[in-house]
Amino acid sequence: MEDTIVAIATAMAETSIHILRLSGAGAGKIIEACFHPQSMKRWVRRENFTLNLGIFSDEDRVLDQVLIGRMLEPSSFTGEDVYEINCHGGPFVAQRILQACIRHGARLAEPGEFSKRAFLNGKLDLVQAEAVIDLISSRTETAANLALTQLNGGLSKAIIDLREEILEILAFIEAGIDFPEDDVESLDRENLEVRVTVALNHIQNLLEGSKTGKILRDGLLTVIVGRPNVGKSSLLNALLHEERAIVTDIPGTTRDEIRESVSVGGILLQLVDTAGICVSEDVVERLGIERTWKALENAELILLVVQANVPLTDDEHYILRTYAESVIVLVNKIDLLKATEIPCFNEKGVWIPFSVLELRGFKELEAEISRRVYKGESMLESAPLLSNVRHISSLERCNTALTQALKSIQKDMPWDILSIDIRQAVENISEITGHNVQESLLEDIFSRFCIGK
Repeated sequence: MEDTIVAIATAMAETSIHILRLSGAGAGKIIEACFHPQSMKRWVRRENFTLNLGIFSDEDRVLDQVLIGRMLEPSSFTGEDVYEINCHGGPFVAQRILQACIRHGARLAEPGEFSKRAFLNGKLDLVQAEAVIDLISSRTETAANLALTQLNGGLSKAIIDLREEILEILAFIEAGIDFPEDDVESLDRENLEVRVTVALNHIQNLLEGSKTGKILRDGLLTVIVGRPNVGKSSLLNALLHEERAIVTDIPGTTRDEIRESVSVGGILLQLVDTAGICVSEDVVERLGIERTWKALENAELILLVVQANVPLTDDEHYILRTYAESVIVLVNKIDLLKATEIPCFNEKGVWIPFSVLELRGFKELEAEISRRVYKGESMLESAPLLSNVRHISSLERCNTALTQALKSIQKDMPWDILSIDIRQAVENISEITGHNVQESLLEDIFSRFCIGK
């Protein structure tokens, strides 16, 4: 934290502009040694949040004409003095400026070190810091919006408010332990039970949306399955808007899994196109079919492609029975039928008349996927959504500790026993925002960032 750090914040490629970021107590001295502003009068006023044009040099050797952005503590991203050097986009130019900053006393930043300093200086909590990673890696508009909501503090406020509730419960219990002779509110077990129940309800509200949040962040593992030559690969190509899989009239063309990602209605689908399920004497095809059955075991969504007006096979019936909650049946090739021949579907489940060739049924498929993910509610209009596995795990442990405390209250257990469970709940929820976090966890989280962020 005492070092001044520097990094190239843009991807190292030939581009129009590169940005180098300096942060730390010595950042200003390094800039003063290397930067010669076009307007010295404006520069010496040290105005915050300004851009200044000038020449960047090293030992009287001009390196580039640059724009310097100045953001002084405590108002910067890291809470320290931060200078951003906007130079021309050649990698060689940026590297020369980087080396000049290092020669004048800066140290090359580690991955995520700027964001880590922002956390340690109280500019971000851990939820917001992790939202930065999610925003950078988001692949759909909804995932980006979710990350932005978390970055802006929507989820942090809900977690911090919940933590305050649990701290108040702990304070009341410990007051009763420390001052048993006084008429302290914590001695009212009914009141205490109500407080713990309210906190548990708030936790449940957050956890209920966690499945949706995780899907929006990481995507939905979606397996396309069906008999050979029913249109599985054609469906994959149509969803991707490209010829990703080979399509022929010859059954068994797809022999191994094909994995791709696509956004459908703002929801990321991790698509797996599988080998057609059938009885085969071909060794390679049999191995592909074995992988198909294995993929179904891990699938979060199954798109079962069947052919219109062709009886279901035993395998298709088995999939419908075994994975009923995960299956959407796409009755493909209705373009081969007359309007009066399109079958009615009396069996349980979601059956969508479909034609990959004529692009029919895609809107209905998108609507059904959205209904399953959002469960009829608009994203972010209710409670803030949890999406990070670490946050979900910590909140579940907090829920377990509070549930145990509630049982202890109902069994008239001693107050010091109650305090153990409540204190554990506080520790669990404090891990989420970073109020109570080990250095090893911080290293793990921020090491996932790119250098310069």
